Amino acid sequence: MALKKKGEQKVLEVNAEMQGELTFKDPVNLIINGNFQGKLNVRGMLSIGERATVNADILGEDILIAGRVEGKITAEKRVRLVPPADVKGEIKTHLLVVEEGAVLNGSCVMGERKSNYLSLDEMAGYLQIDKDTLLKWAEERKVPSIREGGNYYFDRAEVENWLSREKVA
Repeated sequence: MALKKKGEQKVLEVNAEMQGELTFKDPVNLIINGNFQGKLNVRGMLSIGERATVNADILGEDILIAGRVEGKITAEKRVRLVPPADVKGEIKTHLLVVEEGAVLNGSCVMGERKSNYLSLDEMAGYLQIDKDTLLKWAEERKVPSIREGGNYYFDRAEVENWLSREKVA
C-alpha cells in the first residue's frame, strides 16, 4: 500500500493481496491493482485496475472498474465499467456507464437524480457563465459532470473543488 498526495488529494494504491474490511471516512482516491476479498466502504473515488480481482460488497461514491469484481456494488454517484471489466453481481447507483467491451452479469437498480446535482442551465447561472461555454467544457470533460441521456448534470461540490484547482479562462 502506498499513500501519495496529489495536491490536496489523498491517493492510496494497493498492489497486494488483501482480505478484510476497509473503511475510509475521509475522501480518498483508492486504486486496487491486486486481489481483495471482504468489504469496501470508500468515500471519494474507487478504481479497480484491469489486473485486479475483487470479491467484495462495495459501498462508495464514484466507482471505476476495469478488473474482475463479484459482489454487491452500491455507489452514491456513478459506476463506470471499462474494458476488460467483468462484473458479476448487483449494482445500485444513480448512474451506470458500461463501455463497449466491459461485461456485466447481474442486475442494476438506478435511482433518481439527487437534488444536489444542477442542470446545465442551473450550473451556468450559478457560475455566471454562458450556457454554451459550460456545455463545451462538459463535452470536452474539462469540468466535472455526469451525462445522462443528452443532458449534463453537475455536482456543485465537485465543481467548486474543480474551480479551486483550475484556472478558468
